[in-house]
Parts: sequence; C-alpha cells; structure tokens
Amino acid sequence: MRFKSLDVFRGIAIASMILVNNPGSWEQVYPPLEHAEWHGCTPTDLIFPFFLFIVGCAMSFSLSKYIQNYPKTGREASKITQTKQKSESAKNPLPSSLSLLPYSNIYWRIARRAAILFILGLLLNTSSIALDVLLNSAPLENFGKIRIMGVLQRIGLAYFISAIAVLNLSPRNQKLLAVAVLLGYWAALTVFTLGGYTAGELTPEGNLGGYVDRLILGSQHLYKGGPFDPEGLLSTLPAVVTVLIGYFTGEWLRVQQIKTRTSLNLAIWGFRCVVIGSLWGFLFPINKQLWTSSYVVFTAGWALLLLAVCYDTIEVRDWKWGRPFEIMGLNAIFLFVASGIVARILLKTHIGTGKNPPTTYTWIYENWFVPWAGPLNGSLAFAVTAVLFWWLILYGMYRRGWAIKI
Repeated sequence: MRFKSLDVFRGIAIASMILVNNPGSWEQVYPPLEHAEWHGCTPTDLIFPFFLFIVGCAMSFSLSKYIQNYPKTGREASKITQTKQKSESAKNPLPSSLSLLPYSNIYWRIARRAAILFILGLLLNTSSIALDVLLNSAPLENFGKIRIMGVLQRIGLAYFISAIAVLNLSPRNQKLLAVAVLLGYWAALTVFTLGGYTAGELTPEGNLGGYVDRLILGSQHLYKGGPFDPEGLLSTLPAVVTVLIGYFTGEWLRVQQIKTRTSLNLAIWGFRCVVIGSLWGFLFPINKQLWTSSYVVFTAGWALLLLAVCYDTIEVRDWKWGRPFEIMGLNAIFLFVASGIVARILLKTHIGTGKNPPTTYTWIYENWFVPWAGPLNGSLAFAVTAVLFWWLILYGMYRRGWAIKI
C-alpha cells in the first residue's frame, strides 16, 4: 500500500525548504519566510519537523513487513526460533539460525541508510570549505573547522534511533518512550544548572544542549563556530519523537478506511496537538533551535492538519492538485543535496573584477530580478525561480523513471 498524499506532503516540505533556503538576499526576506530569531515559531520553522514527521510516516510502511511478527525481546526470539525448529526441521535442512536473517539484515539496511544521510550532510558542510580553498584562496586550516552536525545528519540520526526503537519495543513502550523523552528533555533543560547560568536559562550560551555540543563536538565544529548547534546532539533526542509521531500516524493510517472520517480524525488530533503545544509553550517555550518538547507537539499538530488536507483531497476525493509536489517528493534527498551544492557554487564563485566582485548568486539576483521586481519581491522571485528550476530537473527524472533511493 502506498498513499500518494504522503509523497505530496513530502514534496510540499522539500519545496518549502528550497524556497526559504534560497532568497535572493538574506537582507530582503518576508517575515513568514524567516526563522524565529529564538523563541517562537514562524511558518518556516514548521518545514524541518514536517520532513521528519513524513520520514516517520514512510517508516511505518517500509518496516511493516519486519515488525508484524518481529520478536521484541530475547525470550520471544527464543520462542520463535524453537517453534520454527520444530515445525520446519523436517522440510528445512538449513540451519535454524538462518530463519532470523531477514531481521538482522534490516538492521544493516537501517544503519546503512542513516550513515549515508550523515555522510552526505558532512560532504555538504565540507564542500563550502573546499570551494573557498579552491576558488578564494582560503587557508587549508579551515578544514579543521568543519561543522559536524546539520540537517541531513539530524535526519539520519533521528531515523536510526526511531527505527531501532520501533523494531525492539512494543507499540505501548514506543509511546512511553516518546513521552519520557519529551518530559525528560523538558526537565534536563530547565532543572540542570551550568557554571555561571541559572536553571532554566534557555539562552544560546546557557542551555544544556549547547554545553553538550561544546563538550563533545567542540565549539569550532558547531554552526558558525557559535555557542551551540541548532542541529546539535542533545536536541536530536526530541527530534526522534517527531519521527515517532509520524510513525504512529502512519501505523494508524494503514488500518483506516479511506474516507472523510479518517481525515477528520487527523485534523482533530492535529488541533489538539497545536493547543497542547501552545499551552506547554508558556512553561517550556516553543523554540526550533532547541527543538523544545512544546515545539515537537506544536509542529506535530500542524503536520497532522496538513496531512489531513492532503489525505482528504488526494486519497478520499481523488483530486489531482498534488502531482507537482509528488514529483518533488519522490527525490527529496537528491533535491536537497543537489540544490545545496549548486547554491554553494553560486555563492563561492564571482563575476567581475576588482577587490570585491559580487558572487554569481548576488549578481544574478541584482541583475535579473531586482531591476523589474525590486529588492524584496526580487528576492522572493529568485527563491521561487529556484524552486521552479529544480522542479523541471525532477520532472525530467520523473519522466524517465529515475528515483534515487537511499
């Protein structure tokens, strides 16, 4: 079973990510297309959790054949092995240990996929420095300051931890784990005190997540060499819950009838999560960079509301509006990586001569968009053009049946 609405949802998420990541100028951006400076949530702050949410939804389908009869404990595994030995010994001369090979193989596939995502993220981070060294005579020492974490790294880690939890915990314990992580993360960031900071001081310098990042990764390997990384280690734990909520949603959808009642239930739960997350935000502020527990619940609510719209219009009513986004959703990781590399090349190359020639990126914006649209609308037009450009690339891949899977 495959729901087109999930591919459309993923396509909306990746298209939105390309849009907000590629303004003509970061000084000319409409407020809804910017991240909240610290506490709070803008539409742009919904995009990354939407992507993690849909990773979880897809995981419920891809892992279903392994989970249905998968042993959750060593005792259960022993019973299954003994049963198979008794029932199949007469007709199966192979060693009984081979009967569990499919399950050991899925661990390898999960680890491989997570590692590829992490490595791709590292390569993107490295490419910025490499282009500076090759094109702009930057010192080789800059390679010692590579940012370790990033968007793809977080997706890889969150996917890996979530998948392992799903394979080894019962549905009840999966939900208990999600609740425990959210409550534990809340307590960790508001109870522990660090040198010079009071408990609950959720500043870039004073939060526990930043302390863990500096301690383990080192400040030179954090985002812009700052006091913490918005895709840091500790804040990846609540991001795992975002994936798990997507997984729970996918599991529920798989057994529902395709009708408006299902869409309505998605919307009801989405509204509840938005309200709960908003109320929780008074105690534990909604903060994308810290990936606070209230942010997890709040953004999951909006993800459920968007999925309800996609599901009802595409699965229930069979409307065809989502095809452009479906095309983008089928090669989302390729799109993220390829667009990131092209943007970096445009930002590291220059057009013109003199001491400070504009980058190719800036030159295109100032010469092709500002003259007819102005600085602000030209910046938006640049971003929209980037989305359309990549859609044409992906449409060509779609027509040829090219789907790059990880």
